[in-house]
Amino acid sequence: MSSAVLWVKAFHIVFVASWFAGLFYLPRLFVNLAQVPSDSHAERERLLLMARKLYRFSNLLMIVALVLGVVLWLGYGIGRGGGQYWLHAKLLLVVGVIGYHHVCRSLLRGFEQSANRRSERWYRVFNETSVLLFAAIVVLVVVKPF
Repeated sequence: MSSAVLWVKAFHIVFVASWFAGLFYLPRLFVNLAQVPSDSHAERERLLLMARKLYRFSNLLMIVALVLGVVLWLGYGIGRGGGQYWLHAKLLLVVGVIGYHHVCRSLLRGFEQSANRRSERWYRVFNETSVLLFAAIVVLVVVKPF
């Protein structure tokens, strides 16, 4: 494996991990927002500001991670060839993570419009989804079970 592909792979891992860090923390902010009393405007606005900034930053991390992944796949042939079904499963999960990312944006809009109808408990469960997706993707990439 060439030095260039190793650099691309290393940066892909860094950006994927950073993107997921945002996806781990953003729903935690939603938990906090769901707990804010209706008369606590300053706290609500501070949490909304943090959530907006984190979403935008995570969006940039997602784009770079996806571009580097496409470079590895199409540019260096990672995952091409026979018996690479682990990659198909990983790509399916990546589509799920992108969907999760966009659901986070929709939930953030609900908070911005004071239209949240979900409990903090729901957001706690929702928060665990990203952990499960991350674990499944890592296992597929490292173990390549099929």
